[in-house]
Amino acid sequence: MRIAFVIKGEAASKANSREIVTRKYRDASGKVRSRPMSIKSDKARDYERAALLQIPARARVEIEGPVRVTMRIFYASERPDLDESVILDAMQSRYRTVKRNGVESRECLRKGVFVNDRQVREKHIYHGIDRANPRAEIEVEPLHAQQIALSLEADYNPLESV
Repeated sequence: MRIAFVIKGEAASKANSREIVTRKYRDASGKVRSRPMSIKSDKARDYERAALLQIPARARVEIEGPVRVTMRIFYASERPDLDESVILDAMQSRYRTVKRNGVESRECLRKGVFVNDRQVREKHIYHGIDRANPRAEIEVEPLHAQQIALSLEADYNPLESV
């Protein structure tokens, strides 16, 4: 199974555009405290929201297990850094923890292409320029066959041959 789709718009960099904010929280004793936190920039959050709306329903299959992702990210200029992290964030499922009758459980808010971006074990990311049509062309494939082959070679240690 191979999933392919396009997200239009210029991808925002998550790494180089973080914002420092102060968040309030309650400590174990109930006292209100604050601490600095790093969050995605407005541009990155706006891009993620726009990307979410463009992921087709047929692609939201919640692939489980390791995956390979190939992206061709086309920017409007040479200026932005190549950064696929916001796109990967948008592609994962969203959950929240709910408490019912004193029992906590996870509830799916939105299905993604895969459950979590930690499943990405192989990435092929390409940078391109298209001033008229910035976009991200995305392909996702499960790596199950590769994992089975690796488990058959479990006794193989590449450091022994050095």
